[in-house]
Amino acid sequence: MIFDPHKQEYQGIMAMHTIPPKRKEIYKYEAPWPLYSMNWSVRPDKRFRLALGSFVEEYNNKVQIVSLDEETSEFSAKSTFDHPYPTTKIMWIPDSKGQLPDLLATSGDYLRVWRAAEPETRLECVLNNNKNSDFCAPLTSFDWNEVDPNLIGTSSIDTTCTIWGLETGQLINRISNVVTGHVKTQLIAHDKEVYDIAFSRAGGGRDMFASVGADGSVRMFDLRHLEHSTIIYEDPQHTPLLRLAWNKQDPNYLATVAMDACEVIILDVRVPCTPVARLNNHRASVNGIAWAPHSSCHICTAGDDHQALIWDIQQMPRAIEDPILAYTAAEGEVNQIQWGATQPDWIAICYNKAAEILRV
Repeated sequence: MIFDPHKQEYQGIMAMHTIPPKRKEIYKYEAPWPLYSMNWSVRPDKRFRLALGSFVEEYNNKVQIVSLDEETSEFSAKSTFDHPYPTTKIMWIPDSKGQLPDLLATSGDYLRVWRAAEPETRLECVLNNNKNSDFCAPLTSFDWNEVDPNLIGTSSIDTTCTIWGLETGQLINRISNVVTGHVKTQLIAHDKEVYDIAFSRAGGGRDMFASVGADGSVRMFDLRHLEHSTIIYEDPQHTPLLRLAWNKQDPNYLATVAMDACEVIILDVRVPCTPVARLNNHRASVNGIAWAPHSSCHICTAGDDHQALIWDIQQMPRAIEDPILAYTAAEGEVNQIQWGATQPDWIAICYNKAAEILRV
């Protein structure tokens, strides 16, 4: 037997360096209540942080901020606070550089802006544009503009969309000003209730947005020319459209889903009125759609059939037959899906009282 000092040394190094355990593919958090709304934080120093909203059919609801410890693989609740009614949407300030105050917003009866802190998250402001009435028109959704974080758009059951201007104040010696907001513009967007709103990255990413509603249409608006809108699509049966999501990399494409529909419709704004693709492998109603933050041809859909499906739409306009990945949440209908903007390898879903993050 010939002694090989190089091989001996190599074997010694191998013995000293044990291979680190492979990271888990799925992390699960069990909340004290059923969950509905959920969103990822985008701050670079808060990688695995989620805000979760309860869905309890009474006035008193909760929002919880949870964080995954990558060392222990355990979730922990960092902050829990009361919220009137269930949140229809939660969103963190789109601040990928971590330079702005650590804010999150929620919609429900009104739009509320909160300052995240441990252990106590505090309310910064309540934005209400029904000052002349004792009644509020509930907000179905909102979107926070990624290019200009001082802009938030809300959609309401009163047929309107409102664009709010936020004054967040700059951090000065770690002491920041109070957050305030005002109505920049309010417009009647649809003939019936408006169910979702989303800013587009087209034209600089500040002024273009679209909305969907109970009249079954997708409409596009430009803040610089609000006297007219463009109808991109109308459902042939005028079925209400519930969700809307712009492609994160190619603003020509957006996705929408109709009420009680098992399919997701992909639209190309350059070819209005005719869907460029239909994704129809779900066996029950679709509840959520999320485009990949890093790819123009991947989209995730989730529904009442317990499934989260990832699709590759590269071959459009040829038919897209099957998803490329499928995950089944055996214990419940998936009612929410979010793709981490700064964590493109991870998708978060909600079902029953559980939130899961899945490696894709």
